[in-house]
Amino acid sequence: MYQKIFKRLLDIILSSAGIVIAAIPMLIVAVLIKIDSPGPVFFKQKRVGIHKSHFMIIKFRSMPVSAPKDTPTHELKNAASLLSPFQEAIRKYSIDEIPQLFNIFLGQMSFVGPRPALWNQYDLLEERDKYGANDVKPGLTGWAQINGRDELPIDVKAGYDGEYVKRLSFGFDCKCFFGTFFAVAKAEGVSEGGPKDGNV
Repeated sequence: MYQKIFKRLLDIILSSAGIVIAAIPMLIVAVLIKIDSPGPVFFKQKRVGIHKSHFMIIKFRSMPVSAPKDTPTHELKNAASLLSPFQEAIRKYSIDEIPQLFNIFLGQMSFVGPRPALWNQYDLLEERDKYGANDVKPGLTGWAQINGRDELPIDVKAGYDGEYVKRLSFGFDCKCFFGTFFAVAKAEGVSEGGPKDGNV
């Protein structure tokens, strides 16, 4: 009942409000992106949704247009060296994720859930299969994101995603949602081009 009805209703209400509230800040970020580097404002990428369906995630572009499109950040050599100071800042504080409010409104994502994997992150998807974590809607943030983000190895991240599935409830979603603000404010677990799991 919670997951199918109440959670979806909350997603619609909160994403609608978020889009309205963030409209002017998003416009400002869009202008700064155009000033900072050549290329489009938004970045679209094929991600894995519930039951391994595919959808196009939308983010603010936070890397040069020359960067590989479907490569996890941890597989890029010297990823941090590709970024301008502005791009590094919007990634560090997850500002590039704000346009995903539209994915949430459309029902492709939820505010809380496992982060949507890239379509070709087969190792992560395989690990998540062990826990049923591919059978819940992906989220803007989740239990793994407030427990390490980029620094987590794939098996550990999948384990956190599995724990989220087991504990899925309104109370646990609130814990993940509000815990995200503290993690983002401290920029915890952000690692560009590190040896562990990528920033997805």
